[in-house]
Amino acid sequence: MSMSKPVAMLVSRNLPPLQGGMERLNQHVFLELRQACDVSIIGPRGAKRYLRDARRVQTCPVTPVSLFLACASVKAVRSARRHHPVLILAGSGANSVPAWLAAKLSNVPWGVYLHGLDVLTENYWYQRVMLPIIRKADFFLANSRATAEVAQKAGISGELIHILHPGVTFPEEIPSSEAVLEWRQSINVGDRPLILSVGRLMRRKGLREFISNAFPAILTQYPRAMLVIVGSEPSGALKKDAVGTAELRDAAAASGVSRNVVFLGKIDDEALRMAYCASSIHVFPVLELSGDMEGFGMVAIEAAAHGLPTIAFQTGGVSDSVRDGVSGSLIPPGEYDQFARHCCQWLAQSGDVLARKQCRQFSKQFEWREFGKSLRAIPPIRKALT
Repeated sequence: MSMSKPVAMLVSRNLPPLQGGMERLNQHVFLELRQACDVSIIGPRGAKRYLRDARRVQTCPVTPVSLFLACASVKAVRSARRHHPVLILAGSGANSVPAWLAAKLSNVPWGVYLHGLDVLTENYWYQRVMLPIIRKADFFLANSRATAEVAQKAGISGELIHILHPGVTFPEEIPSSEAVLEWRQSINVGDRPLILSVGRLMRRKGLREFISNAFPAILTQYPRAMLVIVGSEPSGALKKDAVGTAELRDAAAASGVSRNVVFLGKIDDEALRMAYCASSIHVFPVLELSGDMEGFGMVAIEAAAHGLPTIAFQTGGVSDSVRDGVSGSLIPPGEYDQFARHCCQWLAQSGDVLARKQCRQFSKQFEWREFGKSLRAIPPIRKALT
């Protein structure tokens, strides 16, 4: 890349090789910033092979988190001295300390991409040490309206917050019916209706409660339906609140639905694409919990991009990722009977070509290309890079 370009610094523990929605998001922040400037990265060990076009990638041990932050602080300051960035961005609130130190040294604007939990967490030391540093940022990106609201409640000025929804890779081609059938056979579900759940197995995701309180009612109308669970317990997450496979199996056994539940664990992107295309509905029964929230709900956008409607509880940032009646249904939190009814209604129209088309149409506004345009157009970023 041209050495005459301005340099931006991205500081984030949430980058590949770690896997998850935030990791994909921060990787795309890098890719989209790179179109306007050179990018210097401070990230997790192993990130170099995923970010080959960066100006420079410096890495730190992922765990413990305190070691990552200490290492990242030293390397961010050194990188700032060497590359003279015009802008510094922390990929989340938890990455604010290194970004703040580097920005203070460089006397350049710095910002934080907020995701909800990074301002809402009830950890004492986080609230006492990290949040005051987060508030020092010159600007903030929020992944949803809900995140912007909790940020303001945490003392961040609304005038400094810019809402930037995460993006999605829109599939160019839909797998053939033969390929989908072959995938179905590989997981032994035949031609049964599939109800899909995708995501890390965390308490907030509400899957255990869905299995106990909604799935049995769905099976009374669709006794052949299968709940296909994609995902594993989180590793390296800041919040330790896993509800793993064992707990979900116990919930299924207690509700008498074990034969209708399939656990696929962590799967590759191609298998996930097949899962989206083979399923009839996607469920996202997120819980309302004190000190925790679903900042956005990228999986709902991914499902919509494949023509799959999402039935979700209307909590946190989920309202921004599901359009009620268009890409699925938004249900009042805790209303499991209503949740089950809407699942059955969408199952009844799973073969409706128009319904799948409107899901895909809704998701187009979230394409990464549009994300990049919005990112580069945010006033403090545009000003720093021009």
